[in-house]
Amino acid sequence: MGTGSLLAAFDRSLKDPAGFWGEAAEAVHWYKKWDKVLDDSRQPFYRWFVGGEVNTCYNALDLHIEEGRGDQPALIYDSPVTSASKTFTYRELRDRVAGFAGALARLGVGKGDRVIIYMPMVPEAAVAMLACVVVSEEPSSPDWTTNAPRAATTASRKTGSLNFWRSTSIES
Repeated sequence: MGTGSLLAAFDRSLKDPAGFWGEAAEAVHWYKKWDKVLDDSRQPFYRWFVGGEVNTCYNALDLHIEEGRGDQPALIYDSPVTSASKTFTYRELRDRVAGFAGALARLGVGKGDRVIIYMPMVPEAAVAMLACVVVSEEPSSPDWTTNAPRAATTASRKTGSLNFWRSTSIES
């Protein structure tokens, strides 16, 4: 994609955000397609993909495996601090996530529980976050806002789980 194409895409995302992001979201597997791409009726509290249900762990891992990309790289860890480098395939990453989700479940962690993930930027942090999606046991309703950090905090208070893939809309 050339610079001109990037600028055109950027321009469209600003002029027609609902159309632009609605088209982009077609590339994602939805358990239930959204009723409305952008609800701007309570500005500045925007809601995205209202009524939609999506599972980020499925989209991040399982879908790629089902489509024949299980042995392709999914995560490349390259640390300039420790000089460590490791590549994980979709299948390896899915198996690690499943293993950690099982460990969380054996500890009694389930839907609605809080999980604090305090880790450096290592592959295990991504595994832990995706495992939290798995133990939540259901597709999430994204209703994402344009302020993701606040949305994640609100989701933590509302759902009782720190899970960046289950953000809900901000209530005023």
